Amino acid sequence: MTPTPTPSQADAAASPATTASGASASERSMEMLRLLSGFQQSQALYALVKLGVAAALHGGPMTVGELAKTTETDTDALGRLLHILSGVGVVARRGEDAFALTPLGSTLVADAPGSVRDVALMWMETHYVPFSELVTTIRTGVPAATAHFGQPFAEWLGAHPEHLPVMASAMANMTYGPKDAVLAGYRLPAGEVVADIGGADGSVLARLLADDPGRRGIVLDMEHVVPTAHARLAGQGLADRVEVRAGDFFESVPTADVYLLSTVLHDWDDVSCARILARIAEAAPHGARLVVVETVLSEGDGPHSSKLFDLTMLGMVPGHERREAEFAALFAGAGFTLDRRVPGPADSPFAILEATLTR
Repeated sequence: MTPTPTPSQADAAASPATTASGASASERSMEMLRLLSGFQQSQALYALVKLGVAAALHGGPMTVGELAKTTETDTDALGRLLHILSGVGVVARRGEDAFALTPLGSTLVADAPGSVRDVALMWMETHYVPFSELVTTIRTGVPAATAHFGQPFAEWLGAHPEHLPVMASAMANMTYGPKDAVLAGYRLPAGEVVADIGGADGSVLARLLADDPGRRGIVLDMEHVVPTAHARLAGQGLADRVEVRAGDFFESVPTADVYLLSTVLHDWDDVSCARILARIAEAAPHGARLVVVETVLSEGDGPHSSKLFDLTMLGMVPGHERREAEFAALFAGAGFTLDRRVPGPADSPFAILEATLTR
C-alpha cells in the first residue's frame, strides 16, 4: 500500500528543489558528485591493478599489513584505498583489518573469468591523460588524443611500441570478456579462408576457428602490431593454419571467402570505413561474406554501455559507434547487403552483423 503524503511532503514533491523522481536538490548534488568523481575512482582501480594488490588478494583474504608487505606499499594509504573501494563493491572487509576480493574485483586479475585487467592498464596509461583535451574535441571536432599527442592515436602507438603488449592483451580481454557473450556459439558463414582485417593479436579469429579445424585464416594488421598475433596464435595452437600478414587495409587486403572486421570500423569516420570496405570488395569474390563484430549504438535516453564506448571513441579516434541502419548504409555503399544481425544478450553492446557481396 502506498502511503498518502502529508501536506508538507506534497509541497516538497511539487517544489523546484525536487526532480520528477522525487530526488531533492541535495540528492541530485550528491549524485552529480559521484559522477564527477569517476576520474578518481578509475585511478584507484588502476592502482589496485598496477601495484599487484588485486592479484595478491586473488589468493584469498589478507590483512592490510600483509598486503602492504607483499606489494611494497604504504600500510596506511593502502588501508584507506581498500576501505574506499569497498564502497564500490570491488573488495569487502573480512574482520577488523583484512580484505577480500569480490567477484566484481576479480575481473581486475589476469586470467580470471571475464578479466579486464589489461583494459584497466591500457585505459589509464594511454587514454586517461588525453581525455583532458575533451573540451578541445567538443569545440573543434579534433579527437582529444590527437590534440594531446600532436598526431593521431594510431600513429602515436606506432612510435611507442612499449604500449603494444598491453594493448594486445586488452583486446584479448575484450574478446574473452565483454565480446564473449556474442561470440559464444557463433559459427562463421561457409568458406574455407577467413581473413581477419585489422585483426590485432588475432584473438577473435582464434576464438572463432578454435573448434573449426577445416578452415584456414589470415590475420592482417600493421607491421608493428603483427608480432602480437604470432604470439597469440602460437599459444592457441593455430600457427599452422592461420597466416599473419603485415599490411595496410586502406591499400589492399588478401582474397578470402569470409572477411572478419572486429571492432575496426568504429575507429574510423565514414569516408575511411568506405575505403576499407572498398578494398575488401575489390579483393573478394562475388558472394563473399562479411562478418562485422561491433558495438551497435542503442536508441533512446536510457543508460547503455554502447554510449560509454562511444565516449571512448569521441576522445581517442576519428570514428564512432553506429546504429544498425548506419552499418547497413556503409555496407551498401561498397556493394554488400546486410543479411542479419546476431545480437548479444540484452545487457551487451555487441552484435554480429553479416553481409554478402552482391555487387
